[in-house]
Amino acid sequence: MATMESLIGLVNKIQRACTVLGDHGGQGMSLWEALPSVAVVGGQSSGKSSVLESIVGRDFLPRGSAAVRKEISDETDRITGKTKQISNIPIHLSIYSPNVVNLTLIDLPGLTKVAVEGQSDSIVEDIENMVRSYVEKVSFLTLASCYMIFDAKMYMTQSKPNCIILAITPANQDIATSDAIKLAREVDPSGERTFGVLTKLDLMDKGTNATEVLEGRAYRLQHPWVGIVNRSQADINKNVDMIVARRKEREYFETSPDYGHLASKMGSEYLAKLLSQHLELVIRQRIPSIISMINKTIDELNAELDRIGRPVAADGGAQLYMILELCRAFDRVFKEHLDGGRPGGDRIYGVFDHQLPAALKKLPFDRHLSLKNVQKVVTEADGYQPHLIAPEQGYRRLIDGSITYFKGPAEASVDAVHFVLKELVRKSIAETEELKRFPSLQNDIATAANEALERFREESRKTVVRLVEMESSYLTVDFFRKLHAAPEKKPEKNGNPPGPNNDHFHDTSLARIGSNVSAYIAMVSDTLKNTIPKAVVYCQVREAKRSLLTHFYAQVGRKEKERLSAMLDEDPQLMEKRTQIAKRLELYKAARDEIDAV
Repeated sequence: MATMESLIGLVNKIQRACTVLGDHGGQGMSLWEALPSVAVVGGQSSGKSSVLESIVGRDFLPRGSAAVRKEISDETDRITGKTKQISNIPIHLSIYSPNVVNLTLIDLPGLTKVAVEGQSDSIVEDIENMVRSYVEKVSFLTLASCYMIFDAKMYMTQSKPNCIILAITPANQDIATSDAIKLAREVDPSGERTFGVLTKLDLMDKGTNATEVLEGRAYRLQHPWVGIVNRSQADINKNVDMIVARRKEREYFETSPDYGHLASKMGSEYLAKLLSQHLELVIRQRIPSIISMINKTIDELNAELDRIGRPVAADGGAQLYMILELCRAFDRVFKEHLDGGRPGGDRIYGVFDHQLPAALKKLPFDRHLSLKNVQKVVTEADGYQPHLIAPEQGYRRLIDGSITYFKGPAEASVDAVHFVLKELVRKSIAETEELKRFPSLQNDIATAANEALERFREESRKTVVRLVEMESSYLTVDFFRKLHAAPEKKPEKNGNPPGPNNDHFHDTSLARIGSNVSAYIAMVSDTLKNTIPKAVVYCQVREAKRSLLTHFYAQVGRKEKERLSAMLDEDPQLMEKRTQIAKRLELYKAARDEIDAV
């Protein structure tokens, strides 16, 4: 079994590590808040600070002229100004001495009834709420030779989840009106974590004593009451040291006719021993849960470091490898968007299935192949010599003119897919967790990817325009041969024979030309509706999946170490967050090692 000294020494080391690494609680799961401590609570001038000094065996609180006292007072003034206000910022004071009991003690602001000059009207309620929030938690806390010290201006906002209450009450005050006992009764109704301390026993009126309280008859607590005789103001003024003060306290109880029978269980030395023994028990009870909390927190902190990334290596080769790995992580996310693992890639299919067919239907073929325009084009194509049988040149001009309209929807499809790909690049960068810590590299990847997409778009645009132009360069002759082989409508009986000057025949012929061209253009439209998506996917989507960052990889490989470091320049807030996590991880690992050693 571990001895009391080793157990308390263990908590001392852990708590000192907490102080050094800045873990003072109040920010979620905290090792500081898992350790046991003692809060000294009482009304103003109840003797709280004197009890604290008596237990510690040193006078160090802000009274008199010692250097430590002056530093506490100066620190208080730096935070609150030279006022009588209170602050939620703690002052941490460590004292090391052979005469110091292994306890962590918290001197809370004295409970008051009225505001004095320089304090706000709400000071009474403010102090009570502060003290209450600190001591109202139900489990227990730490002891060590690290002392958190406050005067009435100072207060620790971090509500400790384990706090033993040292309730200070002056003996010359009615116990029923004690501020400390009233608060302790409210926050600890069972009395399991309340130790009652009576001060100023030597200042009671003659003929009166506090035996009923000290013997537990007036107000019973689970733990015994302890009487304390602090130094008088005259002793303090004369700089009577704590060793002499303790001797005088022992003599007072041993020679007192009222308290002589209780002398062995009275005084500051006994109180310190009582608290140490109780806290040993508390520590034994808390160690299993502390170990469990430490292991869980270490796992969580390691996971968080993995999520935000470990520190960047200083070696140029390692930096290059890291950049390439980050690019591959982005590339995986980008491909997941295209392949359906993440949303967004379906918008490309929407371009082919909805946008392109709708654009093809809106092309102005009705106007281009109207009777009037057909006549105009055919006539102009014939020139000075009208056609003899079929207006082939007129056909070709009408077909070429119609096919030109397909360039618009073809290029629009290229642009639409380009914008979808650009948006997927943006989303993929934002969704790549590993990249979030490197804003400069994010910008570099975005620039390189968008430049590649521009190259792919230009190649795709050239390809779809070629597809359209190929339809003009070589017509499908079989289509017109089949039309020529179809039976023509015969002229009506007794009607005039067909001739070039017959308007009705001429209009019918023009309408037939327009109808034939329209049918041919419909066939071309169906062909392009299938081939344009193939070209766009081949030139843009396929290339984006295969070689989006190929040029970037080649450029990065030629960069100097300084430029690589600049690319891996991190967000300062993220760097600070990693530093804080690493500090907490160091703290918890050190605490685990200390516990294992015990």
